[in-house]
Amino acid sequence: MSLSLSEYADSLDQRDLIWPKVPAPKPVNAKPAIDPLPGVKAVLWDVYGTLLRTPDCGFTLFPEQEVRLQVALEKTIHEFNMWISMYRKPGPPWQSMINQYRDYAERLAMVGTKHRGDITDVNLVHIWQAVVDRLFDKEYTYDEGELGDVEDLSEKIAFFFHRCLQAIEARPGLSDALTQLHEAGIKQGVLADGQPFTMVQLARSLAEEGSPPPLFRLFPSAHNLLSYQMGIRKPSPSLYKQAAGQLAAHGIEPSEILHVSCRLKTDLAPAKAAGMKTALLAAEKTGLEATANMIKDPQTRPDRLLTDVTQITSVIGFG
Repeated sequence: MSLSLSEYADSLDQRDLIWPKVPAPKPVNAKPAIDPLPGVKAVLWDVYGTLLRTPDCGFTLFPEQEVRLQVALEKTIHEFNMWISMYRKPGPPWQSMINQYRDYAERLAMVGTKHRGDITDVNLVHIWQAVVDRLFDKEYTYDEGELGDVEDLSEKIAFFFHRCLQAIEARPGLSDALTQLHEAGIKQGVLADGQPFTMVQLARSLAEEGSPPPLFRLFPSAHNLLSYQMGIRKPSPSLYKQAAGQLAAHGIEPSEILHVSCRLKTDLAPAKAAGMKTALLAAEKTGLEATANMIKDPQTRPDRLLTDVTQITSVIGFG
């Protein structure tokens, strides 16, 4: 039987591999507003930039520093023995791959959405599945016993590639904060731009930061919504409608949901428009997207402002 994605990730830890690190945070001059917010029964968290620190504004396929993309492609080509089956050009292997990667990403981004106002999300696994399909034109082979079928292989390639591309780490104190909410009976979930491997990344990052309960207890699947599942990304209105509907099935109204993110325009403003309460996390400059005008505007102003993720317990009313 082939390795699950979680088992594959664990197997990488047994090797002497070098991964990128998240730079030290640059503090923000902000005053927290963490008075208890009445009536919250559920907290929906953003992931990249909020629960998980990154060197970017959120999840990305194309970092500002292109050298990061070049290095990630080079390592991925080597890791999965792609070079022999690639259509080669003069120069290092990444040069033969980068245009193909961009082309597949652009094609997937042009796929239409079902509802007006929604924005197409690109699934990184689908990019790599397209790459693998082309490799098969030149008799590409791999260890199916370990890596599984083409879909499983593509997911593992996407996980490895993204780990090389974008460093992540859990925010300090996150495991304890999530555990306290869980033990207090507050329902939790994620509402985020994310990929098929996001929950594996989150589980591993939390385990490195602390000793939380199993992820399926903190974030039951019925409470979670990642962009890849609907093929649309924030700020798509349909994403928020679906998230609210999932919790409504458990007796929770939108006004009883608190959405937490470091991005105001794309994340919290549409959550507020959907009837949710909102909390802006301003823990560091990287990833923070909030203009003074939006913070002051009653239509977009967050209900609370956190400067540390652990302050969530005070907002809920027991910290």
